[in-house]
Amino acid sequence: MALERILITVKTYPTLSAKYGEHVCTAGLREDGSWIRIYPVPFRSLEEYQKFEKYRIIEAQVIRNSKDPRPESHKVNFESLALTETKLSTADNWRERRNWILARGKVYHDLTELIALANDHNHLSIATFKPSRILDFKAEPQTPDWDENKIATLQHASLQGDLFPEWQPRAVTRFVKKLPWKFSYRLEDALGRESTMMIEDWEIGALYWNCIREGSIPQEAVAKVRQKYFDNFREKDLHLFLGTTREWHGRGKNPFVVIGAFYPPIQNQQELF
Repeated sequence: MALERILITVKTYPTLSAKYGEHVCTAGLREDGSWIRIYPVPFRSLEEYQKFEKYRIIEAQVIRNSKDPRPESHKVNFESLALTETKLSTADNWRERRNWILARGKVYHDLTELIALANDHNHLSIATFKPSRILDFKAEPQTPDWDENKIATLQHASLQGDLFPEWQPRAVTRFVKKLPWKFSYRLEDALGRESTMMIEDWEIGALYWNCIREGSIPQEAVAKVRQKYFDNFREKDLHLFLGTTREWHGRGKNPFVVIGAFYPPIQNQQELF
């Protein structure tokens, strides 16, 4: 396994699967600006000293996941996972983060090009995308609870150590709450193509639940989420991290979902140099 240094930029909201239990999709950029996906990660089962936040540089041994068709997907040796002391700051209009993400990595403006690269050529499954406009933010209710039979099966598997056989994580018997809303953007690219994409970023789920804990009823919490992701973000230099789902990679009309948002302040041309 190769030892990689990775700037973490993506953590999706936790989901449940029969094979992996509760897990998140994690991704970031190497020092040369190329993307790497670490999937799956049982984040809440990690040791406390291994739990990384966004924009922290981590070190870990990784190997290409041959069972995942998405070219950036890798498996990680969890025992090698370590956090460095480096977390990129938001100082000076997010200069450190801009330099790593926008200067080193490629930014796409054309959705048709992106979808062709994912479907026709299988060249990528993660990208930084700059929408020309965010047209709308949607919140649609969905089933608020995980399937009880799946929960029971996964609780048993977790206690028996049947999940992640290559590593024995700490057992998690209380799974994360399912998000009772499906959030999505309707957006437009530089050539005028419109698309609606689900938002699966951990931050949007955390924001919703924080609002609920602070006393908001669900409709108020959704309004606060919309205020940040639609009203506030439209005043930022918004870029979206897009990732294809394993199910639709290589064959979907649009296989991408929004897996993260990058929202530094808008700068004028002079400030960029």
